Amino acid sequence: MTTTLLKIAALALLLNTQAQADGMVPETSVVIIHEAEGEAAVSVTNTDNQLALLHVTLEDIPEDTESLLVVTPPLSRVEANTSQLVRFILQSQQPLQTQRLKRVIFEGMPQGRPATEAGHARVGVTVRQNLPVIIHPKGLAPNRTPWTGLTWSLNAGTLQVRNNTPYVVRLAQELRLLPGDGRAMLPRTYVLPGESLSVPATGGAASKVRLQPATVYGFAVAAYEAPITR
Repeated sequence: MTTTLLKIAALALLLNTQAQADGMVPETSVVIIHEAEGEAAVSVTNTDNQLALLHVTLEDIPEDTESLLVVTPPLSRVEANTSQLVRFILQSQQPLQTQRLKRVIFEGMPQGRPATEAGHARVGVTVRQNLPVIIHPKGLAPNRTPWTGLTWSLNAGTLQVRNNTPYVVRLAQELRLLPGDGRAMLPRTYVLPGESLSVPATGGAASKVRLQPATVYGFAVAAYEAPITR
């Protein structure tokens, strides 16, 4: 496998947080809620061979702590090899102007295990699926390549990226500055609408930045080269 393929595979593992393991497995790698519909539903399957409790928890990202969603049911019993439908209900007080990013944790807690024998210890293991949740505003057209709307500038060894679009952009943290071998590292794998991030960059002058974008579902696509303005 080439270095490029290895990087793409690693990115897919990084951005697509749905693990392939026994336990509670959502049907999707990202939850998308359209404001026009007001809610979304995700089917979660208990792939284990015994009854388990499904615990669903919503999480804010540090940059956006506004409470926008309610999940139901937050706790449910799911028999082995059956599914539970989980609803996400939008409760925004004002119309959305941009996409919003949250996270949801699906955690399975196995039930009904045999009692532990005297003198023996048992360690219980739960499997957590931590997925992104994207809330899409009413009237906003879909955009399959939102990373093309990012603008980049370089000044005195500092690379700045600004997202002037209404879309959440997902991408790998590692950046390459061209020509040459300059590099920079973003603090996280997303850039929010209206956000500007500045990071140290090596390599001196550069005219382009090469980034590894990801689709809304977290899958890596071909590398993209964007111009650097001064």
